[in-house]
Amino acid sequence: MMTIGNRIRNEWRSLGLSFQLQPTVILLSACVLLTIYRYYGSSLFFDAHLARLFHGAGLLPLYRTLYQFAACFVCMLAVPAALSVFVLKKRLCDLGLTTGDTKAGLIIVAVVLPLAALLLLPTSHQPDFRAEYPLFHGAGRTLSLFVAYELLYAVYYIGWEFFFRGFMLFGLAGSIGAANAILVQTIPSTLLHIGKPDGEIFAAIAAGIVFGIIALRTRSILYVFVIHYLVGVTLDVFIVLSIRPG
Repeated sequence: MMTIGNRIRNEWRSLGLSFQLQPTVILLSACVLLTIYRYYGSSLFFDAHLARLFHGAGLLPLYRTLYQFAACFVCMLAVPAALSVFVLKKRLCDLGLTTGDTKAGLIIVAVVLPLAALLLLPTSHQPDFRAEYPLFHGAGRTLSLFVAYELLYAVYYIGWEFFFRGFMLFGLAGSIGAANAILVQTIPSTLLHIGKPDGEIFAAIAAGIVFGIIALRTRSILYVFVIHYLVGVTLDVFIVLSIRPG
């Protein structure tokens, strides 16, 4: 008599379904980890469940933002890195945690950053962006606080870039092709921008594709991390400078 397991396998085959370990782990864990990050790693979750632990703290808005940075690092770098090493048996350098093509990477950074800065300057005067950034609205209170905050901002961006351009892009490229992997990682990276200013979420579509191409060209996430991080810092600088009294 056919066992239940055999029947299930025969049904999968009859539907033309088959699963490879690596893309299956990556795509399923992406669903789980991004959901956890969205629901439990947000500033809204912090306000509802954790803020009372810091009752009376004058830097509560900063703690709220740092919680989000830490959640991003854990959900988008620490856990995916562990899955990659211990389940998929992948080296992290194969997922972009390497210097890659240094010459090409530095040239790309030198070209892209000035162009991005030109686009950010008018953006920094738009009310919706000024209401959103810096994520810690008190960052511009003092220079030392601003510098410390922006340095910690890197924790957020390295988690983000490892997940989308490392874990997903490099992890899927061998199974579904580089072009498809670029598009697949662009979908969730764009959707996580829902709630941001309109201009940012549409820019995220282009950025997901461009960053994916750069990561594959340089064989590294380092250069897209540098670009993405410095774009975020530059926007904060422009906004803080524009709202400070003359």
